[in-house]
Amino acid sequence: MTDIFLTKAKLRPKGHFYEEFELGQVFEHHWGRTLNESDNSLFSTLTIQANPLYFNAEYAKAHGHKSIVLNPMIVFGTVFGLSVEDLSEAGGAFLGVDDLTFEGHVYPDDTLTARSEVINKRESEKNSDVGIVTWHTQGFNQKGDRVIEFKRTNMVSKKGAGIL
Repeated sequence: MTDIFLTKAKLRPKGHFYEEFELGQVFEHHWGRTLNESDNSLFSTLTIQANPLYFNAEYAKAHGHKSIVLNPMIVFGTVFGLSVEDLSEAGGAFLGVDDLTFEGHVYPDDTLTARSEVINKRESEKNSDVGIVTWHTQGFNQKGDRVIEFKRTNMVSKKGAGIL
């Protein structure tokens, strides 16, 4: 990179601080992601998922599907990933996922979008520099059908703490 580029580049903060989250606040995550058959094959192979629904079109059709079914874990990872920029990109410990529900099949060339709502926030009992925030995230296909939902919780830095 040139020195000129570095002097003109602006550092943009990512994510939000604890104080910026409000109960009931909704984030319509602006990126969507179209998943294709190659995404699914690679993911399923790398994670040693041997369910023939994920890679055998004839098997999937024989079981009532229009084509192969996308591995639910790539659906989860994609929808989770769509939420990161708005919710947790500033950093902070990931504390877990609860109430994960797969609500519909996702097929190659479906486009996933995501929406999250702040459902809980509280001060950390052990560290005054952070709070703990929980979001309810939902993933939708291009027809607007909800295909997945879950709750996830992260530790989130407070403004001025400078720890994350």
